[in-house]
Amino acid sequence: MPPSPSPLTTIPRWLILMGLLTALGPLAIDMYLPAFPAIVQGLDTSQGQVERTLASYLFGLAIAQLFYGPFADRYGRKKPLILGLVIFIVASVACAYTNDIEHLTFWRIAQAFGGASGMVIPRAVIRDNFDTRDASKALSLLILVMGVTPILAPILGAQVLIFGSWRGIFAIMAACGGALLIGVVWTMRETLDPSRVIPLGMKTIARNYAGLLCHKRFMCYTLAGGFGSAGMFAYIAGSPRVFIDVYGIDPRYFGLLFGLNAAALILASQISARMLNRHSPEALLKIAQRTLAIMTLVALALTVTGTISLLLLMLCLIGFMASQGFVNPNAAALALREQGNRLGVASALMGTLQMLCGATSGLAVSAWQSDTPLPLTGMLAICACLSWLFGRIALRAT
Repeated sequence: MPPSPSPLTTIPRWLILMGLLTALGPLAIDMYLPAFPAIVQGLDTSQGQVERTLASYLFGLAIAQLFYGPFADRYGRKKPLILGLVIFIVASVACAYTNDIEHLTFWRIAQAFGGASGMVIPRAVIRDNFDTRDASKALSLLILVMGVTPILAPILGAQVLIFGSWRGIFAIMAACGGALLIGVVWTMRETLDPSRVIPLGMKTIARNYAGLLCHKRFMCYTLAGGFGSAGMFAYIAGSPRVFIDVYGIDPRYFGLLFGLNAAALILASQISARMLNRHSPEALLKIAQRTLAIMTLVALALTVTGTISLLLLMLCLIGFMASQGFVNPNAAALALREQGNRLGVASALMGTLQMLCGATSGLAVSAWQSDTPLPLTGMLAICACLSWLFGRIALRAT
């Protein structure tokens, strides 16, 4: 029998595994960022085409999650997760051996279809075990585990480039997927209650997704977190150009600046988890989204007036990331609060909407050409204001 919901007092090993699984998708996003110039040269292509492999990966993550949700509600959490990890490993190996940008783009999409399992299922597993407040804490702890990925991945990718080629980066991704596959097969136990199994039928799936799309609080909380995440993906897609091309940062040190912002996200998420002992998720979300909008609007104003510098940009980005440490876990927990009988589908739709927002913002940053940070700061401001707007609507409905 799966465990009944219980208070979160210590960090169980299964939660650490869920965090590592959640980090697999971001690992495939962040680790190859310093290799963009090397891929351009190695595949004889353009910077824009390489950046579009990132947007393609995000779109793949978005679409794939819609499939994992119903399968997780029908066959449990473990089997779909194993299937996704196998797909991720195969696609990562194929990326390492590709010889043109078209095949790299294709295999990046396939890689996303595998990595999407680690985005959907851990959230459902957490809600299988915890109530809303403890789920917020658990999701904050997930950010602590997965937050190591944005810090280490670009640094690791840059070091791989020193001793080898960009192909070695994808080989390491495959190895990480293999290690997680072993962990899931040997240590993970099924958490889906047999009484909550949902038949896998097109009408049932359509009815559940339609019900979620019409659920005002679910949709608004999801979009509040989704547009916040969209800002993060705009930063991920645009930061190599801004830091390396605009400000002339050596690619070997790009990961350090990237890591400072990730550290702000981690620290804030842990402060959020502690504050949940005295404050409601709604209260923390409201304040964080206000700060999110203010920091990005300040960055946009500095850019437009030509007074932006690397130091000022980093301060605004750190403030943005710290706010995200509060927004992401609380918005996700509030969105899933009323979806007990369809957690897999709800988690899938949440991930899909958030990834679509992220892919769109990442694509917009790649297409917006400028020799200033304007594409990055402009998209951050747009995403933050939309996140604030949907958050306010959700809180009023609650």
